[in-house]
Amino acid sequence: MPRTLQYINRFLYNVGMINVSETAASKINELLAEENKAGSGLRVFVQGGGCSGFQYGLMIEENGQGSGDQVFESHGVKLFIDPISIRYLAGAEVDFVDTITGGGFTIKNPNATSTCGCGQSFSVD
Repeated sequence: MPRTLQYINRFLYNVGMINVSETAASKINELLAEENKAGSGLRVFVQGGGCSGFQYGLMIEENGQGSGDQVFESHGVKLFIDPISIRYLAGAEVDFVDTITGGGFTIKNPNATSTCGCGQSFSVD
């Protein structure tokens, strides 16, 4: 990719950077250490499905940056986002919530116009 295009892509995507809360970063690093995968990152993606049309996905990314991926770093955690998902996730934050009924990762997404009760499914206009 030409240097100018790389600069433009980096500028455009950094405006809509994806973040990880400190709580989520701590939990992600803990999970990576437990799995002996320190140095790996987290792949955050969107796929069709769920009650509202789209659903979030999270998985440990051991293979590094794929073709077309945007890579962000937040609180020491590398995030890998594919070019389709970045359209829906720009400005989002990965968080970890611990409640009486259990804990889990959640995504705070300013692009979602509605979500379903499970919190894992969303729609956009």
